[in-house]
Amino acid sequence: MSSPVSVRCILESEVSQHHSKESCWVLVSGRVYDVTGFLRRHPGGEALILHQAGNDVSREMEGPPHRHSENARRWMEQYYIGDLIKDTAEPQMVRERRKATESEQTKEDQTGASRCSSVNTETDLVNWTKPLLWQVGHLGEKYDEWVHQPVDRPIRLFHSNFIEACSKTSWYMVPAVWLPMVLYLSWYCFTLLAQGDTRLFTTFTSEYTILVHKYSFPFLFLLGMFIWSLVEYLIHRFLFHMRPPASNYYLITLHFLLHGQHHKSPFDGSRLVFPPIPASFVIGGFYILVRVLMPLGLGLSVFVGGLCGYVVYDMIHYYLHYGCPKKGSYLYGLKAYHVKHHFEHQRLGFGITTRFWDHPFNSLIPEETFGKDH
Repeated sequence: MSSPVSVRCILESEVSQHHSKESCWVLVSGRVYDVTGFLRRHPGGEALILHQAGNDVSREMEGPPHRHSENARRWMEQYYIGDLIKDTAEPQMVRERRKATESEQTKEDQTGASRCSSVNTETDLVNWTKPLLWQVGHLGEKYDEWVHQPVDRPIRLFHSNFIEACSKTSWYMVPAVWLPMVLYLSWYCFTLLAQGDTRLFTTFTSEYTILVHKYSFPFLFLLGMFIWSLVEYLIHRFLFHMRPPASNYYLITLHFLLHGQHHKSPFDGSRLVFPPIPASFVIGGFYILVRVLMPLGLGLSVFVGGLCGYVVYDMIHYYLHYGCPKKGSYLYGLKAYHVKHHFEHQRLGFGITTRFWDHPFNSLIPEETFGKDH
């Protein structure tokens, strides 16, 4: 918390002027927050915030219908810009404070510093001026709590600029790299099945084999997408959300590299999708697996469906963080569900593209936590 001298004093009339998408301010118990950058990220949609722009949203924060979690409140503090004062009274001391803080704000703007600091660099458990990957393993028992307190700032993982660049990617790189392969392999699989040489059970018998017809390709493709949805769930729950022992530096470091960094900075746009270089090793592993377990035409047909499922998964995941789906739509529900996973129920709600697998694996986020608007 800033000292009283550095607190910016904001007049009621000034707050009331910021009620648009271009500049949206809200109040919580006399504290002013500039939530312009959060509008599209809000799981309930930007309209809910714009409807309350310039007003006190304390009741909405407390609920009903939805009481915001402690992580959500902590997140909101990143947008704090000052305290509200009445238009009718602005004593000399307040004017001096306003003048001093406006001067400080000008200096921040000139240096490019953010007026809404994402973390307190003096008290945080890690040094944000250095790569985090090699620090988090030393947090021990404090790691789990720290990593699930999200911040709104980019993360640097590696010392090497080259390796750091390889660990990031823009969302459009995923379809740009993998969709051409999906299209090519789809054509290749169909022509391969059309040759009539792909049969089941040839390993066991030559008399009772079953021909895999070329028109079965769409069903095999969809089967691959369905299998991927299960693989996606299992990876997210049992690998990405493993609980590394507090005493194991390397497992903590691995967890942070795989998924912890995403929970710490969920809106770091350069780390929301899987970079193509490391993804190629994982995809290559799945390719080898299906080649070992299935005949070529059958295995490739299932594989390409799974590859398409992966692309859809990464695109939906990015959209859930940065998109603004229409209220009541399927993606609107998924966005609210996924944000709950990040901010309140990190040990539940592992489905990204669907909640289907959360039902049989008993990891569904309770519906009552969403409120009537959900």
